[in-house]
Amino acid sequence: MPIDINTLMTFDSSGFQYKDYPTFLQAVKELYQGIYGVDIYLEPDSQDGALVAAQAKAMYDVAAKVAVTIASFSPDNAQDSLLARLVKINGLRKRSATKSTVDLNIIGQSATNVTNGIAIDSLNQKWLLPSFTIPMGGAITVTATAEKYGAVTAEIGTINKIFTTTLGWQSVTNPALPIEGVAVESDAALRIRQAKSTAIPSLTVMEGIEGAVANVTGVSDVRGYQNLLKITDGNGLPPNSSAIVVVGGATSEIAQALQVKKTPGSTLFGSTTYNVYDSHGMPLTIRFIRATRATIGCRITLVAKNGWTTDFEPQIAAAVSLVINNFKIGKEILLTKLFSPAYLANSAAGQTYDISTIELRKNAGLYSQSSVMINFDEYGFSDPALDISFVVT
Repeated sequence: MPIDINTLMTFDSSGFQYKDYPTFLQAVKELYQGIYGVDIYLEPDSQDGALVAAQAKAMYDVAAKVAVTIASFSPDNAQDSLLARLVKINGLRKRSATKSTVDLNIIGQSATNVTNGIAIDSLNQKWLLPSFTIPMGGAITVTATAEKYGAVTAEIGTINKIFTTTLGWQSVTNPALPIEGVAVESDAALRIRQAKSTAIPSLTVMEGIEGAVANVTGVSDVRGYQNLLKITDGNGLPPNSSAIVVVGGATSEIAQALQVKKTPGSTLFGSTTYNVYDSHGMPLTIRFIRATRATIGCRITLVAKNGWTTDFEPQIAAAVSLVINNFKIGKEILLTKLFSPAYLANSAAGQTYDISTIELRKNAGLYSQSSVMINFDEYGFSDPALDISFVVT
């Protein structure tokens, strides 16, 4: 008698379920025994046994593929292009890679035309400029774009070399930090954003505001604060006001998201302002806070053992900076969270040294063996090449 497929796989209210491989194998054996008799030899060392096993494995693999296919229709399990299609139902789009931008102060002789100019920083990273003409006065500010996609950055004053020499162009420098680009959005990041987007129609206004701002292109982090007191709170928020702290994103798009989600009559606090207009043409000033980057320096003192090489230092720096950069707006940088990544997750390389101390500092402060407090409008950032140092004994 044929195999009853319902005994091997079912689809019910809990989803698609299927039995394990031994159950599939036993079902195929019983089918053969029903055809050829119970005395047929179906052990693995026989040709018939090998054939039965291959057929059972094929059936089991099909069931497993069906399970994966069905699960992939959930954002929790979907990958790549399928995930990108699924999140469209939430009004989302997978973010493409972007390049960092920075304003450069150009000095030179007036009327000098610069075409396809390039400046480089202290790490020999190229910054591409549009064509421009130096005006009367001999100075102009031009926005340059990083040559490569992703979070390319440079410290203030380090983009100071002219790569494409042009007669009349005398100097270049960056008075501020670049606005960092982002890599192609990972599936994990898109899933997190999809989950946040479901908070837009949430029961609490603040969750809805955070969800709306988080979906603005270029926003990498957002955090909302409320002061329900009748006095100014410890963060400097006025009585009965709210503050939205944001990393990345265009000011105009953030303001529009806040306009839609803020409650009527509520007060938004912040130093960044943008005027929007309602459906009746009435102006409304939207305020929010641009998060300030707190540079976190990390000094690791370690004792080298057999097998140690300085080639491990970039790996340790990358692992430690990744943890530091994952702390969100206003979150304390916890020293104790850095020891595990500093040992490279107990890898073979991590057995070649012992860590004596890990010290942290904020901006130009002093190193100490303690966690770093982050203000409500700050976020921690550490460049593995610039901010992680080693003392090897």
